[in-house]
Amino acid sequence: MANTLIMENAKIRFRNFSGRPDEFTREGDRSFALVIDDEDLANKLKEDGWNVRMRMPKNDGEDPWYYLKVKVNFGGFPPKIIEVTSRNRVSLNEETVGILDSAELKSVDVEISPYHWEIGGRSGITAYLKTMYATIEEDPFAAKYELTDF
Repeated sequence: MANTLIMENAKIRFRNFSGRPDEFTREGDRSFALVIDDEDLANKLKEDGWNVRMRMPKNDGEDPWYYLKVKVNFGGFPPKIIEVTSRNRVSLNEETVGILDSAELKSVDVEISPYHWEIGGRSGITAYLKTMYATIEEDPFAAKYELTDF
């Protein structure tokens, strides 16, 4: 049985925290791809039942890379998502988490919960975000023009 997956300084791609529809996603489905840099770890996770996928490079000379699609669900057990800046830590919720789609991320620490499923003789693990601390790369004027209470 798989335990939670914890990654510090994680790389994430294909961010859709807002749940916007596109050719791969239904409206309201929030997710991101957690990059797995270590091929041995990717293979171990796959053996354990996690849905790790390999993405082929677009350019010659680049290596393929592995990733895990992580769902962000605010249903029964909503994730703890914290936006971190040099001045503040803000808890994001279902209405505000979409700002991470376009934020320049300096670092991301995540805890991913496994959900074991079995349907029609098939089984696997769906990855759900449990905890995320996203440190934002601030622009050079952020501190100078910091808003204060009115």
